[in-house]
Amino acid sequence: MANLKEIRNRIASVSSTMQITSAMKMVSAAKLKKAQDAIVAMRPYADKLTELLQNFSGSLEGDTGGKFTGNRDIKNVLVVAITSNRGLCGAFNTNIIKQSISLKSNAYKEFSVDYLSIGKKANDLLSKKNHIVSDHSDIYDDLSFENTEKIAESLMQLYVDGNYDRIDIVYNKFKNAATQNVVTEQFLPIVPTVSDSNVSIDYIFEPSKEYIVEQLIPKSLKTQLFKAIRDSFASEHGARMTAMHKATDNATELRDQLKLTYNQARQAAITNEILEIVGGAEALNN
Repeated sequence: MANLKEIRNRIASVSSTMQITSAMKMVSAAKLKKAQDAIVAMRPYADKLTELLQNFSGSLEGDTGGKFTGNRDIKNVLVVAITSNRGLCGAFNTNIIKQSISLKSNAYKEFSVDYLSIGKKANDLLSKKNHIVSDHSDIYDDLSFENTEKIAESLMQLYVDGNYDRIDIVYNKFKNAATQNVVTEQFLPIVPTVSDSNVSIDYIFEPSKEYIVEQLIPKSLKTQLFKAIRDSFASEHGARMTAMHKATDNATELRDQLKLTYNQARQAAITNEILEIVGGAEALNN
């Protein structure tokens, strides 16, 4: 059994760690509220815009669909991996890295796969054995639609130039503070909605199909990417809050066990001292 000084030092160390994890939990909880409100408010608009775009793409004919629709023979694939800049959030980043690598080794094993990282963790872990086209970890310094718009434009340009025949986004979709689901979404080309019903949607285009394609499709793609990053941002704080909550609980349990061990060791030491005193007194009496 460790001596009393060693146990006291361990108790102090665990208590200090518990204070840090508890503080990080409260900080993440405060940030989560703001991030959650942002994604909950944005999601209906983004989902409806994406649905409208997919329905609209299904009604286009020939080259009217523009440069972002249609199917190509897939040779080169770009995977956009969205993680956080920091750790201490459980399996949040690990799940994204595993899914991104899984796409390369399974779904796209016959193609050339490159990565674009959003978040330092994605760049650090994927760059070891894979080619990173570019890193946009600084997006979290000022997470806004204007800054995300630049990334979306670069992705669209890579697709239009023929550098990649398919672009996917891998991110954590926010469900609640304790649950984040890893999602893989096809960014480009745009996938038209396939309806099971015989009812066709007849659109009236004003001013023209070409104008709608030019304006709506890029805006929808930018919104889709921004929503994915917003989802990931809210998921990060939820995952970190949950991880720090568990860490605080574990530290509390360990501290209580150490206190019990300390009290037992102290009691044993006192008992030994009493036995020594009694033994000494009996020896004098004899």
